Amino acid sequence: MFDAIINFLNQTGFSLIVDNWKCLIMIVISLGLMYLAIVKKFEPLLLLPIAFGMLMTNIPGSGMYHPELWDAFVAGEIGFGTIMHDGGLLDILYIGVKAGIYPCLIFIGVGAMTDFGPLIANPKSLLLGAAAQLGIFLAYIGAVLLGFTGPEAGSIGIIGGADGPTAIFVTSKLAPHLLGPIAVAAYSYMALVPVIQPPIMKLLTTKKERQITMTELRPVSKTQKIIFPFVVVIFVSLLVPSAAPLVGCLMLGNLMKESGVVERLSKTVQNELMNIVTIFLGVSVGATATADTFLDWNTGGIILMGVAAFAFGTAGGVLLAKLMNLFLPKGKKINPLIGSAGVSAVPMAARVSQTVGQKENPSNFLLMHAMGPNVAGVIGSAIAAGVLIALFG
Repeated sequence: MFDAIINFLNQTGFSLIVDNWKCLIMIVISLGLMYLAIVKKFEPLLLLPIAFGMLMTNIPGSGMYHPELWDAFVAGEIGFGTIMHDGGLLDILYIGVKAGIYPCLIFIGVGAMTDFGPLIANPKSLLLGAAAQLGIFLAYIGAVLLGFTGPEAGSIGIIGGADGPTAIFVTSKLAPHLLGPIAVAAYSYMALVPVIQPPIMKLLTTKKERQITMTELRPVSKTQKIIFPFVVVIFVSLLVPSAAPLVGCLMLGNLMKESGVVERLSKTVQNELMNIVTIFLGVSVGATATADTFLDWNTGGIILMGVAAFAFGTAGGVLLAKLMNLFLPKGKKINPLIGSAGVSAVPMAARVSQTVGQKENPSNFLLMHAMGPNVAGVIGSAIAAGVLIALFG
C-alpha cells in the first residue's frame, strides 16, 4: 500500500515539475497572456485559447501534446494514424493546423464578414494593400541576417501582414517548431495596432497631408460584388497556385454573403463555424508553445522582427500613397493615412486611419476609404503567403 502511494506521488505533476522547472516559467507566461486577454482585452478571441493551450501543454505529465511525434511525422517516419493512436487530445486537434484546415475555415468566415465594395469602388487602393506587404519581405531579409533559415525567416516575415490565420497557415507548413512564438507575436501585434501605427503615420506625413479630404466613393452594384470573387480567385490562383486555399476560401465566404441565396450558410460561417474553429485553432496552436521551443533566444528574434515587419508594412502603405499623390490631379489626392490600413487587421487598421484623420480634420471621414486598402491587405497577405510557401515549401 505504501509503495502504491509513493508511486502515485512520483507520477503527479508536482513531483515531475522538479525536473521540469522551465514548465513552471511557461505556466507563468500563459497566465500572463490570459491576463492580457481577459483584463486588457488584447485579441481575446484567440489569445485566450492560445494561452490556455500553452498552459495545458506545459503541465508535466499531462501527455496532451507530444512534439516528438510531430518530429517523426515531419521526418516521414509515421503517419496521422499513429498520431491518432498514440497522441493526446492536443495532438489530435493540431492535425487541423498541420493540414491547413483551421486557417482556411476561418478565411471562409472572414470573407463572409468582409465588404469588398470600397476596394471595387477605388481599385487604386489595391496598390496600397500591396505596398503594405513590404514589411513581410523586409522582415524576411532581417530574419535571415539574424541567422534564421529561409523557411523560418519567411514564417517570421508573414507577421507583418497582421493576419493571424495566414501567419499560422504559413508557419505550420514552413517552420512548425516556431508556431507558438509566431502565433503569440502575430496576435499581440494585431491587438497593438492602435498603439504601433499612429506614431509611424504621423512621422511620415505632414499636417497638411493628414487633413486631405477625399470625395465620397461611387456606389458599387450587387453584380460587381458577385463577379469580384470569381475574378480574384481565378487570377490569384493562376498567378500563385499555393495561395489558392486561402484566397479561395476567402472568396467563397464573400460569395455566400454577396449572392444573397445562401443566407443561412453565410450566417453559419460568420458565427458558429468561426467560433468553433477559433477554439480548436487557438488551443492547438498554444499547445506547440512548449518550454523547449518557446524559452529560446529565437523567440526574442521573432518578437523583434515581428514588430519590424509590422512597422515597415505600415510605412510602405503610407509612403506609396504619398508617391501616388505626385501623379494625381488636385481634388483626387489620397490621404496618406489610409495607406497604413493596408495591413490585414480588419477593420481595426481602418479605424485607426479614421481616428488619426479626424484628429487633424474633424470633418474628414476616412473609414470607408481606408477599408479599400484594408481588405486589399487581406488578399495581399494571402498572396505573400503563397509566394513564401512556393519558395520554401
